[in-house]
Amino acid sequence: MTFDFWAILSEWPLLLKGVAWTLGLTAIATVIGMALGIGCAWARAWGPGWLRWVVGTYVELIRNTPFIVQLFFIFFGLPAAGVKLTPEVASIIAMVLNLGAYATEIIRAGVEATPKGQIEAAASLALTRAQTFLRVVLPPAMKKVWPAMVSQIIIVMLGSAVCGQISVEELSYAANLIQSRNFRAFEAFIVATAIYLLLAIGARRLFNWAGPRFFGR
Repeated sequence: MTFDFWAILSEWPLLLKGVAWTLGLTAIATVIGMALGIGCAWARAWGPGWLRWVVGTYVELIRNTPFIVQLFFIFFGLPAAGVKLTPEVASIIAMVLNLGAYATEIIRAGVEATPKGQIEAAASLALTRAQTFLRVVLPPAMKKVWPAMVSQIIIVMLGSAVCGQISVEELSYAANLIQSRNFRAFEAFIVATAIYLLLAIGARRLFNWAGPRFFGR
């Protein structure tokens, strides 16, 4: 058996487009998903009882079901209720909800590890609950859990490969399209695997570099 990787690499515009879609989906999901995770972490740690129950139900539902089922429900299931979404929007919503649920528990762990003395000191300075959470509790909490958060972001990025199943033109979709044209499945998915590996390593290094600059060393 002979290998012809050039047959795959010559389709670099498709691969490049796939990489762009993968990174774009990941960037949007990261920003919105982390914001959702922070809000839900506050709700679970400091919110009223009814809100804790609502957020807890959301977290358990997402964390205990496969991502592909969540994606298919949003894209194929919601139209039955009259909600029609494009593949790209459905993918973003699914990735945001997935990351948000895991981020909630990661951030909550950091929030609940905050010494009570810091919270009491903030109260003595007449800071509101919102100011205390955003300025006193959240930055050190995020610093503590940042490595776990980065790992979860990488998992969501790699999970975006599933979005090709609903015709989002991300990297796995590009690899599958290329191999369907030239029947070089082995080479196509070896190249895709190598690209995913490079993206994961690059993203991890970027986030590990950015984290201390946002939350302090």
